[in-house]
Amino acid sequence: MEGLTIRTADPAKDAADLLRIYAPYVEHTAITFEYAVPAEEEFRTRIERTLKKYPYLVAERDGRILGYAYAGAFQPRAAYGWCAEMSIYLDRDVRGQGIGRALYEALESALDAMGIVNLYACIAVPDGEDAYLDRSSEAFHSRLGFETVGEFHSCGYKFKRWYNMIWMEKIIGAHRADQPSVRPFAEKDAGN
Repeated sequence: MEGLTIRTADPAKDAADLLRIYAPYVEHTAITFEYAVPAEEEFRTRIERTLKKYPYLVAERDGRILGYAYAGAFQPRAAYGWCAEMSIYLDRDVRGQGIGRALYEALESALDAMGIVNLYACIAVPDGEDAYLDRSSEAFHSRLGFETVGEFHSCGYKFKRWYNMIWMEKIIGAHRADQPSVRPFAEKDAGN
């Protein structure tokens, strides 16, 4: 994509811009089940915590951050160490331009370089037509090769209504009896 740069997030420099992208999702959608927009300091701390082991990437064009994607632990126990949960947020006015795909492909590549083999996405879905949520995230993940592997019913409550959650999965590596250890994310894993 012309002029698009994907790089590792800089918590001190990027937190305010990333929070600007995230805030409307909290305030106006059920895409995230967070009720209140976190303070900038809290958001910066979240980025720092993620970067201790996992990639946290931003997409930028002409100095403007257009979106971000990151990974985290699927579950905290050691046996789940080869799995990662992925999340993505785009500036609302750049959706449908391939930026999300570029971010997720870079994130997947970085996770593969770490030795992660299973990718997961936990996605809120509505039961029907809904003013706060549609199925675009599910469709996005499907286009990138994720498959739905489970659904939890009426497990998230926001805007005085109940939402379901689906788990989607993508296998990107081999499952071996002598599985090599996963190594922490390094900026070079993201092609920086």
